[in-house]
Amino acid sequence: MVTQNPPKKRKDPGAPISPPPLKKTVKSTTTRFFTPASQKPKDRTVWSERSPAEDVPATLLVGRYQPENNDKESPSKRRKIAAFDLDSTLITTSSGKKHASNAADWKWWDNTVPDRLRELYEKEDYHVVILSNQAGLTLHFDANYKGPKANAQKRVAEFKQKCSAVLTSLDLPMTVYAATAKDIYRKPRRGMWKEVCDDLEISEDEVNLKDSFFVGDAGGRIASLGKGANGAAAAVAKDFSCSDRNLAHNIGIDYLTPEEFFRGEKPRDFNREFDLGSYILPEEDGIIDAEDVYERKNDQDVVLFCGPPGAGKSTFYFNVLKPLGYERVNQDTLKSRDKCIQVARELLKDGKSVTVDNTNADPDTRALWIDVAKKAGVPIRCLWFSTPVIVCEHNDAVRANNAVLNPEARQSLPKLAFTGFQSRFKEPKEKEGFQDVTEVKFKFRGTKEEYMLWGQYWI
Repeated sequence: MVTQNPPKKRKDPGAPISPPPLKKTVKSTTTRFFTPASQKPKDRTVWSERSPAEDVPATLLVGRYQPENNDKESPSKRRKIAAFDLDSTLITTSSGKKHASNAADWKWWDNTVPDRLRELYEKEDYHVVILSNQAGLTLHFDANYKGPKANAQKRVAEFKQKCSAVLTSLDLPMTVYAATAKDIYRKPRRGMWKEVCDDLEISEDEVNLKDSFFVGDAGGRIASLGKGANGAAAAVAKDFSCSDRNLAHNIGIDYLTPEEFFRGEKPRDFNREFDLGSYILPEEDGIIDAEDVYERKNDQDVVLFCGPPGAGKSTFYFNVLKPLGYERVNQDTLKSRDKCIQVARELLKDGKSVTVDNTNADPDTRALWIDVAKKAGVPIRCLWFSTPVIVCEHNDAVRANNAVLNPEARQSLPKLAFTGFQSRFKEPKEKEGFQDVTEVKFKFRGTKEEYMLWGQYWI
């Protein structure tokens, strides 16, 4: 017996013939290497560049961060400024290297740093700014630059990325100023501070200097013993410079090291290689009378200067010897020693007295001028400017950065100009053929207005 299957029910004509296939979720094996631009967080740091003078390439890099939900507070409401150095003060390298290997190679110098900065802005009504010397950065290349430009440009880009990350992490209205050249912006000079005041729309006279301060690691601290990781005594290296402490002095605000400000440690002893306290303005304003500095002994003679660049030789000539009728021979203006000798001979032939305003570091160089005087039949005297080289470097920086004290528009000298003089220098002696040798020790001779410029730290 054959069993038959029951007849199938007839389906709705409109129904699908078979069920739809199941949609399987397929996992993508493609790795996403980038985030679409629409999903990237906006970099809220706006970068600009500043120039120390007209027709001069920019040397100051400025990054201004503005939080997304900033309250648009008027800058004029705050008068206190908390300024900080960047490297080894707010941040350090995460790799442990002295210099960051890339833009991501950073971490907070101390875990208290971000909260403390937020307190300054949010609870204590401070403007918070960063002032940093960054001589390793080059913003613009001059015509003589022959180095690899790509590497230099990469360093600038990585510095910007690092600073943007730091500012984004803090999320405070802050500005970072980076001085890339040895000009008015470089600490301890006040150029960056003036930019801060201009940007905050506060005149320098309106800043609350009593409560403002600067924190940085360049405090001139001497080497000492401290505590190591296990509490044992460990050597603490000296600071590489005193530029941060000196900047605070120039501004007239308090200075603290990162250890003092963030960790509450006691101050360490410090030392300035050049201390302005040793060179104060004389009680009486103005130049000392010539006869108190130089005694004229001859109707006609040659006065030979000997001393390093920046020792005060040219200033001495204009303030003391020129009023006495001396003519000046200077290699910076005449361009060669032979030209100087030629001009000096002509002046002596005309009956003039001559000042030789050059460094004349060694006996061989001085012998040339002794011979010139001998052939002219006049005595030769030597003024030895025994100004310490560190003071000469200071004088050179003051002169190069202040037009009012730089009548000959001289450019700043390289370090080699000072070390080169030291390597050649032999103290002048009468036995070389001089009528006499007079040592001129440095002291500031000028007006109170000039001392206001000279009496700041410039190196």
